[in-house]
Amino acid sequence: MRVVLVLIAAVLLSSCVFGGKKSEHVKPANTWGYFSGPIDTRWEADGRTMTLLNELRYTDPKGVVWIAPAGSEVDGASLPRVLWSFFGGPFEGRYRNASVLHDVAYDQKSRPWQQVDRMFYDAMRCSGVGPVEAKTFYYALYRHGHHWKFKKKPDESRATAVDPAEVNAIQEWIKQNDPSLDQIESRADAKRR
Repeated sequence: MRVVLVLIAAVLLSSCVFGGKKSEHVKPANTWGYFSGPIDTRWEADGRTMTLLNELRYTDPKGVVWIAPAGSEVDGASLPRVLWSFFGGPFEGRYRNASVLHDVAYDQKSRPWQQVDRMFYDAMRCSGVGPVEAKTFYYALYRHGHHWKFKKKPDESRATAVDPAEVNAIQEWIKQNDPSLDQIESRADAKRR
């Protein structure tokens, strides 16, 4: 019995706990938040689009709940296709849940794109993506993503071409300096000027 209790405690204290909390703002007890429930999808006939058969929930580190409702159609388009050659497709491996939530949030445009991109970073880390890879992906998405204007925090819509040499240079910079997300954003913003 004691071993079972220790195992349960270890799971609850892991970096990404799968829980069932329904509150919109409950502070998670772990670093990267948690997903609630498994993801179940159906590939559509076009071979590119998936439809969610059940709701996917993610509670981020600040306690904000992100929901991809059942019936949502996703195609990975919120992640620039050119980045797939660096990181893999949006539905492969550990990116999948974060990618699905990011697609839905980009379609909804109900929150500023900056918050959506931060959620993507946190959800990647929650799913086990390493810090260098997640920060490199975050930089590339922050710098080259398809962003929109938002009433509370206006910004000009932009998407720029991705230079593979730039992505490689950023990854090296991240490996050497372990920058914060704020530092990554500052560097990406400076490149736009």
